[in-house]
Amino acid sequence: MEQQVVIAGGGPVGLWLAAELRRGGVSVTVVEERTDVDQRSKALTIHPRTIEIFASREVHKPFLAEGLRIPAGHFAMLDHRLDFKELDTPFPYTLALPQARTEELLEEYALALGATIVRGHRVSGFAEDTGSVTVQVQGTDGPYELRAAYLVGCDGTRSTVRTAAGIDFPGTPSTVLGWLGDVVLDRPPRPGFGVFGLRGALMVAPLPGGLHRLVGISPDSLTTESPQDLTLDELRAKAVAITGEDYGMRDPVWLSRFGNATRLAAEYRRGRVLLAGDAAHQHFPTGGVGMNVGIQDAHNLGWKLAATLDGRAPDGLLDSYHSERHPVGAQLMEHSRAQTALMTGFTPEGIDLRSFLSGMIATQPDFGRALSERLTALAVAYPAPETTAHPLTGGRAPDLAFTDSGSGLHGRVRADGYLLLDLTGGAPVSVSVSVPVPVSVPGQDVRPEGVRPEGVRPEGVLADRARPGLTVHTAALDRPPAAWAAVRAALIRPDGHVAWVGTDPDDTALAAAADRALALVHGPAAG
Repeated sequence: MEQQVVIAGGGPVGLWLAAELRRGGVSVTVVEERTDVDQRSKALTIHPRTIEIFASREVHKPFLAEGLRIPAGHFAMLDHRLDFKELDTPFPYTLALPQARTEELLEEYALALGATIVRGHRVSGFAEDTGSVTVQVQGTDGPYELRAAYLVGCDGTRSTVRTAAGIDFPGTPSTVLGWLGDVVLDRPPRPGFGVFGLRGALMVAPLPGGLHRLVGISPDSLTTESPQDLTLDELRAKAVAITGEDYGMRDPVWLSRFGNATRLAAEYRRGRVLLAGDAAHQHFPTGGVGMNVGIQDAHNLGWKLAATLDGRAPDGLLDSYHSERHPVGAQLMEHSRAQTALMTGFTPEGIDLRSFLSGMIATQPDFGRALSERLTALAVAYPAPETTAHPLTGGRAPDLAFTDSGSGLHGRVRADGYLLLDLTGGAPVSVSVSVPVPVSVPGQDVRPEGVRPEGVRPEGVLADRARPGLTVHTAALDRPPAAWAAVRAALIRPDGHVAWVGTDPDDTALAAAADRALALVHGPAAG
């Protein structure tokens, strides 16, 4: 059996990648070892940037309908929470939704686009040659092989694909063991409850079905030993030690421990093998970012892999997956370790450091906003290809509004090609010919024939650039953000990041600059 791409792992990352590839016209098979979606949801949080990604493919509405909107987040469980309400996004909140439901929705989406998902099977290895990868799979009826152009490992921190590819996974071992329990609480605390002190830290979050999740760390968690499985009695004792209350906990559905091993794959791509999500990065689950970073990996990779397979990718496009996402993974390691240090500071000095940083969030809005933008991935910006590029280049494009109404920018981004924004539509036009001054008659336009109304341009400067793989949208911005006020044209990548910005007031120069930018992403024929 031959597919263009085989994905090992059918969690949220593998499923989103499969959907992105199908939108790019790529045949794909997802091989997932589990026979069913695991109802023990590791992830609960969907961050604003991930919601934006879903919105750019018009699949966000079920998540909005089912998720609980939380307009704040936390950094290392500091007392003062991060306020998301002022973030520059249509979705200034996180969504609390169990990972199991996220997987179900993404699986429905990928299947509707034509992806093949094989459950109860496991990728066991592969062999690569110059033109393809032969993927070995252990199925329910025995071993078999799949032949593909590329193999992507989305198979978790113990990735078989990463190991078989010989990709190093350096980092630091676990020194902390946190604990969690999904239980029924007869006397649940207030929503958003969290406490930190010398006796430990505890957060409580509501779950669907009448459950609550308790997550915590205590001084006895600072260990490299592997204790026995967590029990309900131990969870109750920890909660009482930290808060003095057990909240009437009973009927556990899931009890678990988790460590802070922190590792980052040395390569996100080696030949015809690529990694995404937990296969590429492992960290302490601080801030609920893990699943989100993985989906964002897949969003960066999907269109690049599709363009490569379609033969329309410029040289180096697929290599840019590593060069763009590996630094994001390194930042993830940094802020996860930083939060872990703050969350395990069960000393007077640690308490004072937490109090100091919490006060900074409360009194320094720019500091709090910077943490919020980093936590939610709204601040992710990829290196610009040229040092002279406009400052917006490489950053995420906000959901710009246009004067022609309709959807904002996120609703216009396409998975299968670039979007060229011609913002000269509706811009003032300089008319050099002398014309008679018209007589104003109510209800009539009496301008001489052929003279345009002042300030109206029927077509933008770049309106005729549309071609396969490139959509042009001609309009003016409606109440543009300050950073976009002088922008006359912009090229938006399929993942919603800015590839090029043009501000030249001269139409001829603007068109020439746009053509040069298009030639870099579409080849000389687009120039």
